[in-house]
Formats: sequence, structure tokens, C-alpha cells
Amino acid sequence: MALYVKPQFIHHGAVDGVTGSCHEYRLAADYGLLIDCGLFQGAEVSSSGAAGAPQIGFDISHIKALIVTHVHIDHVGRIPYLLAAGFGGPIYCTQASATLLPLVLEDAVKMGISRDATLVNGFLARLRRQLVPCAFNSWIALPALAGGAAKLRFQPAGHILGSAYVELKHNTPLKNGYKTVFSGDLGAPYAPLLPAPKSPYAADEVVIESTYGDRVHGDRRSRIKRLEQVLLHSLNDNGTVLFPAFSIGRTQELLYELEAIIHRLRGQKIHQHLRWDQLQIIVDSPLAARFNKAYDALKPHWDAEARNRLKQGRHPLSFEQLHTIDGHDQHLALVQFLAQSRQPAIVIAASGMCEGGRVVNYLKALLADNAHQVVFVGYQARGTLGAAIQTHGPQSGYVDIDGERIQIAAEIITLSGYSAHADKTGLINFVARMRRKPEQVRIVHGDNSAKQALQSAFLALGINAIIAS
Repeated sequence: MALYVKPQFIHHGAVDGVTGSCHEYRLAADYGLLIDCGLFQGAEVSSSGAAGAPQIGFDISHIKALIVTHVHIDHVGRIPYLLAAGFGGPIYCTQASATLLPLVLEDAVKMGISRDATLVNGFLARLRRQLVPCAFNSWIALPALAGGAAKLRFQPAGHILGSAYVELKHNTPLKNGYKTVFSGDLGAPYAPLLPAPKSPYAADEVVIESTYGDRVHGDRRSRIKRLEQVLLHSLNDNGTVLFPAFSIGRTQELLYELEAIIHRLRGQKIHQHLRWDQLQIIVDSPLAARFNKAYDALKPHWDAEARNRLKQGRHPLSFEQLHTIDGHDQHLALVQFLAQSRQPAIVIAASGMCEGGRVVNYLKALLADNAHQVVFVGYQARGTLGAAIQTHGPQSGYVDIDGERIQIAAEIITLSGYSAHADKTGLINFVARMRRKPEQVRIVHGDNSAKQALQSAFLALGINAIIAS
């Protein structure tokens, strides 16, 4: 089949919001690549119009490979359905992502499809057969395409461990070595544990996320200071400070920063009855605990700052005050104990947008009590419980959880600069610092205001940018 004069883009998610990332890159009528295959969350919907719809609602007969930028569920959550629909091609990802992806999808299958051990193990075995772990900064040949010479290269994106942006290079009838870059989710420049992303040298086209395309984060030092101030303020009430956080990425970043605060202030008092080194940090998520172990095993992928802490004998993800909760009965007992005792503690529980998971039990138990705080440190997509709490909590409103109306008395705090996503400046610099600028930038993965703000900024720099649809 003849190569297209220009590659075609078909977006199967993350064009009307920030979830469901799935982008088809088509080089010929019978040759297409998928970049990510993620789940929709909250009020965001698939092209079929069904909220959260995981099914594959598009033809995959011509899809030759899946390329995974990172393992967050909104980028990989539809992979079980893709395989069930008959996709048997290679799944390319970074080496760290190849370690983490089975953990993510095992949990997703058990939570959303079936707990049948035979089915789950069969899926995981098939997934592992199709995985192709790739080193960073190495060109990998893609499935054969007559005259196309298609290949890919992963570069560090700095978002979560193993995250990458993708460079695709191939021939077209008009140009050899045509290059398209898919950003995936780009990290903030000074995120803990991970090196910051560096711009590619050149591209003909770029597909870029825009989650924070209309906002600028504060610097990391100010962000840590704000976290410390929030904790000092919150723990004066001797209640629970609850962080809804994704099991992978945000949980590890929070632990890293909390260890730094406790290490620096050890021996000092939060208030007259509590010292920093007495403060209990609880991770209530079996999946997050498994990811902590995986992160620990993948220390060679940490940045220099984190490796230096290890050399000093510190343990950023397994320090003395850190406790993990495994069994469900233990979880329920802890929720009840914290609600009744008001013992000061920090709890990190999934999910980050409060859409299911153990955090929901904490919210049902703690939201109505003004001794507690809920601290949001991540993006809350439209229609999620997290977004509703974030909106109505500061006005002493209410939310409905599992059919129960709960008046919000707990303090609701948003640390907006505490993000693993690049801000507007970072997104602009990713493209503007290329030595050879792209002919076109396609903007995805953001709310309308963020996409429009980022488009205007690119156009002001003379960079052609469109909002993908």
C-alpha cells in the first residue's frame, strides 16, 4: 500500500479533556501506530459518547504496534480491551515502564474486569509476550513498512518513572526521515526523583499535551515551603491530613518531599505535643506500596539528587515514620480509628481524582469533621469526585458519595503548583528550544482554556499551532 504524502492523525481520546489518551498515527491505509491507549475518567467521554467507556470503538486491523509513553491509567487503561479486541502486535515502552505496566494493568483488570485468577494471569502472560522494553535514546525499528523505514526513539519526559516522549522517524513520498514527536505527559523541570525533559533537536510535527497550558507553577523551593506550611497549619487540629494521590508518580514524589521536610526539621516541634520525627506517614494503597518497591528497585533511573540522598544513608521512599496498609480489614480499622481518635497523621491514598479506591472511605469518614484536611496536589478532571470536593468544599457545600450526601466541614486545600506536569512555560520551551522548529504543533490533553492559551502563546512566537479534534 502506498505511503501517505503526509501522515494522518486520528485522536481516540484526550482531545476534549485530559483523560483517555490514545492517538493513531497513520502512515498508509494499511499501516497505523497507536500512541497510548488510556482510560477515560470523570465526565470525559469516548468518541462513542459513553463516559468512561473502555471498549475499543475503532478499527484496529491496520494497527501494527502500540507505543506507550508512560503507565498512568489514563494512558494505558484500555490496553486490556485492545488485546481482547484482537491486537497482537508489539507494545513498545521504556525499560522501567515494562516493569511497572504489568502492575498497573493487573490492578486495573482486577478492579474493572475480573478477579478470576486464570483470566488475570492469562492476560498478564500475553501482555508480557507483547512487551518490547526499549532503552532511552536508542532508535528501534518498527514493524516493516515498504519504503517507510519507520523507527522510534524514547527520550526521558520527567513525568513519572519510565515516562518518555516519543520520536517517530519514517519516510514519506516527499521526504526521507520525516519526524513527529509525541510529548506524552511532560514533567515539571524540578520534579523530585527524575531528570527534567530536554527538547528534541528537531521535528516536522509535534503532538503536545496542554494540561497546565494556561498556568505557571511556582519554583520547587517555594512549593516545598508551601507544603510545610500546610502541614503546620493542618496538624494543629490534631486531625488527619488526607492526600488523594495516584499510586504511581505522585505518591512517590510526596514521600520524597515529606522525607526531606522531616529530615530537615527532625527534633523540632509541629506544636507542643508533636515533633516532626513523631509524625506518622501512612500509605494506604497496596498498589502504591508495590510501586514504592519497584521505584526502589529502579534506583539507577533516579536523578542525581535522589541518588546522593541514598549515599548519605537516607531512604526517601522507606523512612522510619512511613507505614503501609495492606489488607482491607486493616484499612477499614484505620479509617475508623482516625475518624474517632483525631490522632494526627498524614494519609496518602488512591485514587488521585477520588474516583474509587480506598480514598473514598476516608472521604466518607472525614469530610464532615472540621478537624481534618484534604489536600489536592494533582489535576482534578471534570466530573470527578475530586473536582466536586475541590469546587464545593471551600464554600462549605456538600458532595454525594455512594448515594450518601455529605456536608463538607473539613478544610479543602489545593497546592496547585505541586504538579508532575510541565506548566505553560515548560510546554512552550519544549518546542521553542528545538534547533529546527516544527511545521505544526497539534495540541491535545487539556481543557479548552489551557489549549487555547497554549495555542496563543505558540502563535505569538511564530510557531504554527492547532488544537486537535
